[in-house]
Amino acid sequence: MRGFFRRLLAAALRRAGIRTGLRWKLSAAIALVGALVAVVLSLVVHNAARVSMLDNARDLADERVLVAQRNYELSGRLNFPNAQIDDPKLPAELRDKAEDGRRATFVSDRPGGATDIWAAVPLTDGHVMSLHTGFTDRSSDILEDLDQALIIGSIAVVLGGSALGVLIGGQLSRRLRKAAAAANQVAAGETDVRVRDAIGGVVRDETDDLARAVDAMTETLQQRLEAERRVTADIAHELRTPVTGLLTAAELLPPGRPTELVLDRAKAMRTLVEDVLEVARLDSASERAELQDIMLGEFVARRAAAKGPDIEVRVLRESAVTTDPRRLERVLFNLITNAARHGRPPIVVSVEGRVVRVRDHGPGFPEELLAAGPSRFRTGSADRAGRGHGLGLTIAAGQARVMGARLTFRNVRPPGASTGTPAEGAAAVLWLPEHAPTNTGSYPMLPD
Repeated sequence: MRGFFRRLLAAALRRAGIRTGLRWKLSAAIALVGALVAVVLSLVVHNAARVSMLDNARDLADERVLVAQRNYELSGRLNFPNAQIDDPKLPAELRDKAEDGRRATFVSDRPGGATDIWAAVPLTDGHVMSLHTGFTDRSSDILEDLDQALIIGSIAVVLGGSALGVLIGGQLSRRLRKAAAAANQVAAGETDVRVRDAIGGVVRDETDDLARAVDAMTETLQQRLEAERRVTADIAHELRTPVTGLLTAAELLPPGRPTELVLDRAKAMRTLVEDVLEVARLDSASERAELQDIMLGEFVARRAAAKGPDIEVRVLRESAVTTDPRRLERVLFNLITNAARHGRPPIVVSVEGRVVRVRDHGPGFPEELLAAGPSRFRTGSADRAGRGHGLGLTIAAGQARVMGARLTFRNVRPPGASTGTPAEGAAAVLWLPEHAPTNTGSYPMLPD
């Protein structure tokens, strides 16, 4: 029965489009069950009380008709109140029992709701003496008082159950919300957060089991990711020496087209190894920003001019920032390289305060990158040959995180155009923090 009411409540809330919390669902469930139990108990108590009163009234009528019978047989006169001989209104069932020589009582309900109590006894002369009384007003008053008390008690039970449900559900809901917030922090990269510590409390329930399971899963995933990072870093480190030797040997080859091809592939392999090592260092969260005070517009203009003379630089508003110049240059170069490789000219680099934008006029970023961010070894191109390894934007995002900055990506479309409209270009936006990064996993080294 409890499951039926729970399903009924859930269906009603779904049809109404209402989203409720755990505390209100638990309170509603307790209130419904409490109301059902209160109604059933009230009906049982009411019926039991009424049956008991009727039984007492029938016993009293039976005793009174015996007294009336003895008086009649001793005096020969009918001198007892409400007693009659061969009453025509006597119920047929009671008359039949009396004519069979049995003393009996009978209860009947009149159309108006009143209850009649009959008692009959056979006389020695063959007649039937009966006694007719009604359900007393006192008994009716007692039943009404009992019903009123049952209604008040039922309301108190429902309200008390609802308050208890809100209290218990609120405590459980708070613990679950704390667990969800801690799990979101872990998902955001805060590996030192533990769900069990976040929910706290001295109560041990299923929430603690869930927290321990999430913490165990988090530790297992961290260990696995750390093992994979170490393997990647070790492989890249071991490849650095033979790749360097290969590049040196290729430079000693005689000039010609085959030598150019070997040198080109060897340089690409060395770049890949260095990028993999850099990604491994960024993943280890051991990188620290070395901060300096620079003029952002002037810095970006000089670095963009060194990257290529065809890059347009617009300094809309100059700003003095405290950041890591080497990492900022790395991010800027990777964004420009990505725009040149996958987009189309003109490439425009703009500086407005603490915001740096790199925009091209190509087909735009792939939807997977916009939805989930840059991912290593994924370029968004069906043709992988000569299109990079997907590490440039991954490194840019990692270096921005070390600086305490935020790197976002979007596609540029005409004003008012829908999402399905082809993009007119891609824009990568670097948002530098107003203050030195202190809460982003980076511990900057301030200059002397």
